[in-house]
Amino acid sequence: MRLSAYFLPTLKETPSEAQIASHRLMLRAGMIRQSAAGIYSWLPLGLRVLDKVADIVREEQNRAGAQEILMPTIQPAEVWKESGRYDDYGKEMLRIKDRHEREMLYGPTNEELVTVLFRDAVKSYKALPQMLYHIQWKFRDEVRPRFGVMRGREFLMKDAYSFDIDAAAARRSYNRMFIAYMRTYARMGLKAIPMKADTGPIGGDLSHEFHVLAETGESEVFVHKDFIGMDWSRREVDYSADLQPLVDELTGKYAVTDEKRDLSVEATLGDNLVSARGIEVGHIFYFGTKYSKPMNAIVAGPNGDVPVEMGSYGIGVSRLVGALIEAHHDDNGIIWPEPVAPFRVGLINLKKGDAACDEACEKLYRAFGSEVLYDDREERAGVKFADMDLIGLPWQVVVGPKGVAAGIVELKNRATGERSELPFEEALKRFAE
Repeated sequence: MRLSAYFLPTLKETPSEAQIASHRLMLRAGMIRQSAAGIYSWLPLGLRVLDKVADIVREEQNRAGAQEILMPTIQPAEVWKESGRYDDYGKEMLRIKDRHEREMLYGPTNEELVTVLFRDAVKSYKALPQMLYHIQWKFRDEVRPRFGVMRGREFLMKDAYSFDIDAAAARRSYNRMFIAYMRTYARMGLKAIPMKADTGPIGGDLSHEFHVLAETGESEVFVHKDFIGMDWSRREVDYSADLQPLVDELTGKYAVTDEKRDLSVEATLGDNLVSARGIEVGHIFYFGTKYSKPMNAIVAGPNGDVPVEMGSYGIGVSRLVGALIEAHHDDNGIIWPEPVAPFRVGLINLKKGDAACDEACEKLYRAFGSEVLYDDREERAGVKFADMDLIGLPWQVVVGPKGVAAGIVELKNRATGERSELPFEEALKRFAE
C-alpha cells in the first residue's frame, strides 16, 4: 500500500478525551475515530490489526475443535425470557421494539440464542460433544464508556459455547478452551495469566479470567513469578489428550486480582510473589444446566433424557487491540508484535523524485507485496520517521541517495531501535512476500 493514497488520518496532538496509552495512540495513528460515546469506526490501519487478531483467535478455536457459526446482533426478547435473564440483565442491555411492537434487543452475549439453535437441532447424546463459536459485534450500554476500545459500548467479541452429556465431559471442553486461550494470547505476543473469577450475570460455579500483563494495566494483580517466564507461543498441545493435569498445573499457581488476594498464601511465597498490572481480555465459564433446563435443551442419554451441560467462553477481540498497544508501546508510538502488525514493513523513500531512489523503492515495493506500507509522500524525512514510529510497524526499510549509490538500505527494528545496513538484494530476499 502506498501511503500517499492510504486513508491514514494521523494526529500530531493527543485528543483531550484520551486518558490511556492505547486510546491516545489509536487516535493519533489513525486507527479509529469515535462515532458516539463508546462507539468507534475502525479505519483501514486499525481494521487490518483487528482482522489479524480475529484470525489468530479463529485459528486457535478451530484447532481446539470448535466450529464457527454466525449469529445475529439483534435477538428476540422471548428467548431471554425463557432463560429468565431478560429482566435480570440490567440497563446494560439495549432493549428495542421493531415496527410490529415486538420486543427485541441488541445482543450483549449469546447464551440464549445458541441454546435455541442447539435445542432445535440436537436430540441425542450421540451427537455430543458440540462446541460452537462466532466472532460478532456486541453492545452493552456502559454507564461510563471510557478508555477507547478498552471499555466501549460496541465491541467485537469471540464467544464460544460447549454442549456435553455430563459434568465430566463439560470439564474436558472447558479445559480445551482454557488451553486454547493460553495459546491464542501467546501467539499475539501477550503474557496471559489465568485467574479464578466470579461468574457474574453469566452464571455457574467455575470461571477464569485471563489477564495480560502491561505496565499501564487497569487492575493490580499478584502472581507467582513462574508465570512471568512462561512461553506458550511455541507450545504444541494434543487436544485429544487429557488436559486436566496441564490446567491444574496452571491454576495451581497463585494468581489473583487485588480484590481476591489471600495474604496468608502470599506470606508463604516470599520472593516468588510478583506484583504487576493486568488487563482482562478473556473470560470462560462452566455453568452446567443453567440455560438448558429452563430452555428445555434436552437430549436422549444412555440412561434417559437429560439437560445438556454447557459452558461459554469469551474473548474481547477489539479490546485485545487496545491491550496489545498497552503492552507494546513507547514514547514515540506503538510497537506491534509481528503476528498482529497491520503491515510487516514500512518502506521509506527519503528523496521522492530522485530517479534512483524511486526505482529502488519500486523494486522493493513490488517484492514485499501486501505486507508493506510504502511512504512515497513528498514529506521531510523527520515527518516520515515520526509517522513510522507512531504506527509501529515491526521493520523500517529506509532508502536514500547515498545508500542507493552504495547498493545498501538501512534497516530499523522498531522494538529495539537497532539500526543496521543491508545489501539491497538481501533486503529484497528477507522481506519478499
